[in-house]
Amino acid sequence: MAKADTTKRFGDLYAYVGELETLRAGYDLAKRNNGAPGIDGVTFEAIEAAGVDAFLAQLRDELVARTYWPLRNRRVEIPKDEGTKVRVLGIPAIGDRVAQGALKLILEPIFEADFHDGSYGYRPQRSAQGAVARVAGAIVKNKTRVIDLDLAAYFDSVRHDLLLAKVARRVRDAEILHLLKLMLKASGKRGVPQGGVISPLLSNVYLNEVDAMLERAKEVTRNGQYTYVEYARYADDLTVLVDGYRRHDWLLQAVDRRLREEFAKLDLCLNEAKSRIVDLARGEAFDFLGFQFRRIRSRRGVWRPQYTPQQKKRARLLQKLKEVFERYQSQPIRRVIDEVNPILRGWVNYFRIGHAARTLGFVKDWVEKKVRRHMMRARSRSGFGWKRWSRAWIYKTLGLFADYRVRHLIQA
Repeated sequence: MAKADTTKRFGDLYAYVGELETLRAGYDLAKRNNGAPGIDGVTFEAIEAAGVDAFLAQLRDELVARTYWPLRNRRVEIPKDEGTKVRVLGIPAIGDRVAQGALKLILEPIFEADFHDGSYGYRPQRSAQGAVARVAGAIVKNKTRVIDLDLAAYFDSVRHDLLLAKVARRVRDAEILHLLKLMLKASGKRGVPQGGVISPLLSNVYLNEVDAMLERAKEVTRNGQYTYVEYARYADDLTVLVDGYRRHDWLLQAVDRRLREEFAKLDLCLNEAKSRIVDLARGEAFDFLGFQFRRIRSRRGVWRPQYTPQQKKRARLLQKLKEVFERYQSQPIRRVIDEVNPILRGWVNYFRIGHAARTLGFVKDWVEKKVRRHMMRARSRSGFGWKRWSRAWIYKTLGLFADYRVRHLIQA
């Protein structure tokens, strides 16, 4: 219904948020993401020990009686940029995460109808790998000039009044808007909490008009089946690619100017130190979603994109694994493997696309050597035990993560 009529405003939604079925789905969504407790210290274990049904019934009663009031988010600092900076997460209490999840389930189908093809962040049936493939496909089509704009503290900068006005264009239920306003105010005067269940949806709503502007740029400059502009956005990570022919210099400048105008309307600031225009035809490179992109010539003389995991992402992984090996250096190797396998599996499953084979091979060898050294130290011996333990024994018998195969995506 929302897709068929993009001007329709939906009312009488609030009652659905307070239904036990919706709240139970919201609870499942919050638990799937797990996470630390909020400012009240209540954990999932404590809720389930006391009874989930009673917990949800109390939350329903508060929503129905209009007495629900979200707690202030717990602020947690996590290091970023190799520890030189911190990112502040706003962690709602679990009850508030459940309410956010319920509201998200009601609002998401409405706004999904409005979102554009270039938006990939936290959307059903979409992924970061899909965004990466879209960028790679644009490079194949000679879109070699890249507008790489970095938003400064995006999640902390969202203006509540502008966001609520955007939601109100599709929702005419005053109680839904009031509930959303309460949730936003729990994070402070501006911004959406990065630890909130509903925050990814709201971040897409806020930036949807930027996507719409880029879609118009694609269409007004289209030449038959060929477009001269492409883009991919994952939350606040946006990359815009423009045709490499010099006669389209004006288009590159126009899109860059219009992007800045759209961000200004949203009262968002650019990090100029990290924002730049990259020319792949001159051998330059850019980063997007953890991958570094270049354009190289194949053995057959054809220009193609090359995208590999960023060096800093690999370094961060190895540092995290090194800390595990050091922390468990007196523990049996199977205990260590139980700790490193989930870390490896998550990282490799994300980066196993494009031209990641060399990086994945390096990681595999590094981890295997760490495992061998751990076992040799336990025997007060030096070396790696190449003759003592075969690779097959380490991967099959000990169960060390072994699947480092690269998967090839279809370029969008």
